[in-house]
Amino acid sequence: MKHKKKKSQIWRVGTGIAAVGALSYCAISHLLTHKLVSVALDRKMPKSSPASRKWLSGCSNCEDLLATYEKASASLQEGDCETVTLTCKDGEKLVGHLRCCRHPKRIVIAMHGWRSSWNRDFGLIDAFWRSVGCCVLYAEQRGQNNSGGKYIGFGLTERYDCLEWIAWVQKRFGKKLPIYLAGISMGASTVLMAGGLELPAQVHGIIADCGFTSPYHIWEHVVTRNLHLSYKVRARMADRLCRKRIRMGPGDYSTVQAMKSVGVPVLFIHGSDDHFVPISMTYENYTACIAPKHLLIVPGADHGMSYLVDPKAYEKAVAAFWEEFD
Repeated sequence: MKHKKKKSQIWRVGTGIAAVGALSYCAISHLLTHKLVSVALDRKMPKSSPASRKWLSGCSNCEDLLATYEKASASLQEGDCETVTLTCKDGEKLVGHLRCCRHPKRIVIAMHGWRSSWNRDFGLIDAFWRSVGCCVLYAEQRGQNNSGGKYIGFGLTERYDCLEWIAWVQKRFGKKLPIYLAGISMGASTVLMAGGLELPAQVHGIIADCGFTSPYHIWEHVVTRNLHLSYKVRARMADRLCRKRIRMGPGDYSTVQAMKSVGVPVLFIHGSDDHFVPISMTYENYTACIAPKHLLIVPGADHGMSYLVDPKAYEKAVAAFWEEFD
């Protein structure tokens, strides 16, 4: 009897320890998931979260190239830009920067990436755009920098902002010049998702540089590949937290869905060595696209670095796209 009683006590203690361990794991998992969703969506990055591009993107040489981007960024920010604003239908105020040129041939509405800025993401390519007759409206995405909004929507909410900016451009410039939507990283996903909406005939095409397919799949990729954590146990919680913030789940819409109904030509661009957004996502988008489409893959380019690595190939592809669809 004493032996059985001792075994029973050991079993209860062991069960208790296991239960405490399970509860601790759940609590830690919940806190970590909450932190990751806050890093993804909240305007203000949590103080205790590492914010480096390398931590999230897996990029090995991002820091080495930062100086190049910063120099171009400062040049664009200090350039001759007109700061403009609009108020969306949901009441949020958005900020943009209009960069005009003499004798414009087209207007580009450019959307920057996640936790980045208009001048950083487009500082390098600005001179090319202007040299070939582009007036460029550099939009600041909602939930970031000077635009309103408490949360970043990973393209789910921002796609509707593209319609707002198109209407603003039409009011400012009329309806003669062709309009192109262009974006990099999350900005690329934003303009691709906008392609699934009913766009005015004045919009002649979309240029998407290294866009992801959906918030769900890019979160899954970053969590599993770059942070080496399990996403399956966090997916449901991430969905709930996302819906609470932006009233949509990370898997509710995708660029692939948008490409199945897109009505304008699309130029897809991606670097072969992208560690943040896998190149397979651009292949998925390209395959799904029912409209006229072009594809440029830049060998050796990491995330958002295709223009830096091979500007000649990039410019040639974009110029050919405009020549065909203007």
